[in-house]
Amino acid sequence: MNWNNYIKSYQSYLRIERGLSKNTIDNYSFDIERMCLFLTENEIVVSPIKITEETIQQFIYNVSKEVNPRSQARIISGLKSFFGYLIFEDYRSDNPLELIETPKTGRKLPDTLSVDEIDALILAIDLSTNEGERNRAMLETLYGCGLRVSELVTLKISDLFFDEGFIKITGKGNKQRFVPIGNLTQKYIQIYRDTIRIDLNIKKGFDDTLFLNRRGGQLSRAMIFTIIKDLSTQINLNKNISPHTLRHSFATHLLENGADLRSIQLMLGHESITTTEIYVHLDRRFLTQVLNDFHPRR
Repeated sequence: MNWNNYIKSYQSYLRIERGLSKNTIDNYSFDIERMCLFLTENEIVVSPIKITEETIQQFIYNVSKEVNPRSQARIISGLKSFFGYLIFEDYRSDNPLELIETPKTGRKLPDTLSVDEIDALILAIDLSTNEGERNRAMLETLYGCGLRVSELVTLKISDLFFDEGFIKITGKGNKQRFVPIGNLTQKYIQIYRDTIRIDLNIKKGFDDTLFLNRRGGQLSRAMIFTIIKDLSTQINLNKNISPHTLRHSFATHLLENGADLRSIQLMLGHESITTTEIYVHLDRRFLTQVLNDFHPRR
């Protein structure tokens, strides 16, 4: 088999055996394809079965000139996973990345917005347009429920359980969770559904998709990024933000107001509490307040 065949086989494994999403699989595949391009450009003819640690080190050295340590660490991790799969399938007996060190990147704290900044972002939306009502509902849902952008664009009407105060989210690896939804977010979703979405010419297959583009199809993740970037420019927000910033802000504001980490973990859909613990580092004042409120020697 050539590289493409091994990559396709690996993609099937990630999809079927590990249940990963298309976006995650694409990210894994991109780094392998990047290495294939390096081999082609340098006229190195070698299969995934025969490639050596030295050749991979050449590739990593080459790519380190173009990317930061965090991206470099991600590439090494992705390649390790690929060659680990080849060992699992008995294509080769060793992992050529076993002794290659991952650069130390430190722990990057996520960017967040204050409540006032989020309010300003939403107030900047032009509600005189149909898209404006939709965008307000989307931003309120991102911030009010702490969703990933991929979870927002795939949210279905049948996932809304407003009477119970929850929405059903399908997250990474097709894992489902129920997230509480506040009355304000429900209100804006209802306004969008009852006054805007109802008049769209909805494409076949998207009847149950909640947030739609003007052509009645599913919104792209890139479109959500563009909407938020444009709004941040309008209010002269000097921060590099994305849809994920609203998710980070959701978790940070909950923590600052006294929510426990376990509850935040469940709402965010983090598999490990360690991932959620990053929010503790955002505001040390919160830790002092916890000590003062709860320690018997306070």
